Amino acid sequence: MTKLVLGVLLWSVTHLAPGVLPGFKSKAVARLGENGYKGIFTLLMVVAIYLMISGWKAAVPEIVYLPPAWGRHVTALLVLVAFILFFAPYPPNNIKRLLRHPQLAGVALWGIGHLLANGESRSIALFGGMALWAIAEVLFINRRDGAWDRPVPVPARNDALLIAGGIVAYAVVAASHQWLFGFYPFF
Repeated sequence: MTKLVLGVLLWSVTHLAPGVLPGFKSKAVARLGENGYKGIFTLLMVVAIYLMISGWKAAVPEIVYLPPAWGRHVTALLVLVAFILFFAPYPPNNIKRLLRHPQLAGVALWGIGHLLANGESRSIALFGGMALWAIAEVLFINRRDGAWDRPVPVPARNDALLIAGGIVAYAVVAASHQWLFGFYPFF
């Protein structure tokens, strides 16, 4: 469990530092160069993901609470929305007019959704930790960046393509969930 928690903490601290510490990123870029900063950031993310995956696999799941019977159904819906939101920052779409940080909102929904279906310790560490990180990240970015200028409206076709892409990505991950993570998410 220690590796899992360290992975979530490394992910969180690495992402939160630029928002929490004024001037952190600009000083790091000045010292390391743009590519040096990106390289170290990427390396830290790879290590964090490795720690989370290997920590998850090594952790002995201990039941902390019993999730509600309806939890898996709500999880499926929240994770579907999370997939759509996760890709929303990239193409022009109207979701970005509703949510300032759709990708982080998606991570938070993904984490919260999984907590409704999984009540063991490692799930709380991973999904709860990632959801808390995403919420904290939104708060710190908003504080750092100030007022939000909403993007201009775009054609609804863009939204339809984003939603379709999110559904396809969700279906692929759901279909391979057993192979990737060891169990089928719908039963």
